[in-house]
Amino acid sequence: MMRRQAAFCGVEIITYSLMSNHFHILTRVPAQPDLTDQDLLKRVEIFYGSKAPETLHIAESIRTGGSLPEQERSRLMKRMNDVSVFMKELKQRFSVWYNKKHNRFGTLWSERFRSILVEDRPEVVRVVAAYIDLNPVRAGMVEDPADYRFCGYTDAASGNALAIKGIASFEGTGDEDWRNVVGRYQQTLFGKAGTDNNSVLTPQRIREIWKTKGRLSLLQSLRLRIRYFNDGAVLGTQIFVEGMFQKHRDRFGPKRKTGARTLRHLPFKELRILRALRKSPVE
Repeated sequence: MMRRQAAFCGVEIITYSLMSNHFHILTRVPAQPDLTDQDLLKRVEIFYGSKAPETLHIAESIRTGGSLPEQERSRLMKRMNDVSVFMKELKQRFSVWYNKKHNRFGTLWSERFRSILVEDRPEVVRVVAAYIDLNPVRAGMVEDPADYRFCGYTDAASGNALAIKGIASFEGTGDEDWRNVVGRYQQTLFGKAGTDNNSVLTPQRIREIWKTKGRLSLLQSLRLRIRYFNDGAVLGTQIFVEGMFQKHRDRFGPKRKTGARTLRHLPFKELRILRALRKSPVE
């Protein structure tokens, strides 16, 4: 469902992690392109299927009228390249499927999805992607994310072309052997190429180190639940976060002079966040 929805909306999936009662998806949303009628028909076919009423209706409209009526085109274009539409429709479709499968009805999701705007720079995207793929490790479900079936890293390591493309979008050009692309990302997840011998510590042990004011490496920090990655609003370099602050200056109080805040207590030296947290940033 996620892949079909992304193909329809024009949203790129970088990586993801599907957990027992929630999910995380890291997406890239390109600017809306000029889509031809055939482009729209192709997206509809991928999403609904070639024999679905919606697909046949669109195809017939193009065939009989020579082009897609403006009202139909506008209706479809409103659903393109918009992360809110992508998430809304994905959750709705999953809810319908889940309710039917389990003979239930009513609302499935407890609240609207939460999002954070991430600067599209390799060093920033890499950190957030690793944080997402390490979700099952933090939850104590596995010690190695490769043992967890439902995440982008395992998907890519198994040879899935779309998953590899997502990781290659920040780890390489996409033209090289997938083993090289996934291998570099693996170093971020495990630190196997570095000197961080403590990167294999359990999340429980890492929390103990943090509570006693011990120094944590980036790799160790990613094995903790970091609230900044859920509640920080905007994540990126100082210039990027300041730019977002100035762009939306009217949403902040007059006493606030700057936007970028450091990620307190964590070794992300180049990263800044828009929303500082009053409570502990990790747990």
